[in-house]
Amino acid sequence: MDEQQKVATHKLFINGDWQSASSEQTFFTHNPATETVLAEVARGDMADVEQAVVAARHALEGAWGRLKPKDRSRLLYAASRVILEHAEELALLETLDSGKPLPQARKEVVSTARYFEYYAGAADKIHGEQIPLGPGFVNFTIREPMGVTAHIVPWNKPLNILARSLAPALAAGNTAVIKPSELTPLTALKLAELLAGMGFPAGVVNVVTGYGEEAGAALAGHTDIDHITFTGSAATGRAVMKAAAEHIKPVVLELGGKSPLLVFADADLDVVVREAVKGIITNCGQMCSAGSRILVETAVKAPFLEKLTAAMQQIVIGPGVDSPDLGPLVSDIQYGRVANHIDIATSEGAHILYGGGRPPHLARGYFIEPTIFDNVLPDMYIAQQEVFGPVLAAITFQDEAEAVRIANKVPYGLVAGIFTNNINRALRLATRLQAGQVFINDFYTGDEETPFGGYGQSGFGREKGLAALHNYTQIKNVAIRVRA
Repeated sequence: MDEQQKVATHKLFINGDWQSASSEQTFFTHNPATETVLAEVARGDMADVEQAVVAARHALEGAWGRLKPKDRSRLLYAASRVILEHAEELALLETLDSGKPLPQARKEVVSTARYFEYYAGAADKIHGEQIPLGPGFVNFTIREPMGVTAHIVPWNKPLNILARSLAPALAAGNTAVIKPSELTPLTALKLAELLAGMGFPAGVVNVVTGYGEEAGAALAGHTDIDHITFTGSAATGRAVMKAAAEHIKPVVLELGGKSPLLVFADADLDVVVREAVKGIITNCGQMCSAGSRILVETAVKAPFLEKLTAAMQQIVIGPGVDSPDLGPLVSDIQYGRVANHIDIATSEGAHILYGGGRPPHLARGYFIEPTIFDNVLPDMYIAQQEVFGPVLAAITFQDEAEAVRIANKVPYGLVAGIFTNNINRALRLATRLQAGQVFINDFYTGDEETPFGGYGQSGFGREKGLAALHNYTQIKNVAIRVRA
């Protein structure tokens, strides 16, 4: 308790002001590398969500709604510069809150700034089209903001994923109510502080921290929310959809993944190993797009797994502030989930080729070794369900047809990788894989400009790029009869 009394306290950010939760309740966040208390945070609920939505509506109908697009553009561009000015502070805060290695946090902060920069350039270029109906008519469309948007943000990339939806929403003229994860709320609060300090009108951006079943559910089911963006698990995504359906509110869902890397015998195995390691250890494998299934052609299975194992043995594991290759999982609950996946895979007959336990030199923190499973069958639990940890499942195939069949035989369809030196095969398979994003001879290719989203239980709608602006605008048609 003494430790808890010393930590920083954080309030809700509503209508440009910091305030305690209506209930006066708080909760504590923890550093996943040390298991110690990091901060005390206001525990918002339905009453606080109500205040935030009212504030957002007032701003939409007031100062923000009257702002010219070019002025929104200037504010967003200025926000990108302010984020970069505070990049080191934001990165350290993200590392302490989520556990990720500091170099990765720095990259995510730079990407956060880039989202604001990118959509600043689009804010004054959102326009409709003229439709030719012939003589006597003028017909055109207008793209208008959706209104008050809800942003329910996950814990794996809390600042970056927030910016991914917030920046295009603001560019299009919407206002926002943000509910960050209770595990990692600190950078969302810091971002709100930065935006408020540079001239964003009160109520444009509001942050209600708290638990999903309280603040998150209240936000998803609020009658005066016009659009919901949710990133998280498929199970919670279904709950958000149900809540939105009660009031016929549009949603964008970016959910789970079980992304395959298809490795053919003609591929450069050194390149594949490099990309496979990157695809599973980034953010400790806590990525919806993590390349968690390695589908490898039988002829090169042995040399590939030998190279992959050797690469995994070189991974440095430790607290994020020490800039390791691999940090801890985000919480004790997540650690238990990953460990349970490993136990189930072992019980089903998969073989641990490397890893599978806690690193012996780390007694505290939610650390787990990068793990490779061999002898995995396509229908095994480890091959079908998202682990959300640094765990790879290696599966063999004989030919293209079998590779595609295995790759598509999961509930998800977010990302896929193809490794081959045959360009015809690569392009042929890119059209056959059921995934929203396909990488060829690389993984995690593409930045803020490239549309991102999935098929099946990976959700629907597209984040990033110009496609994201469609989430936050609605089309109005105007038809005029012209007098002769």
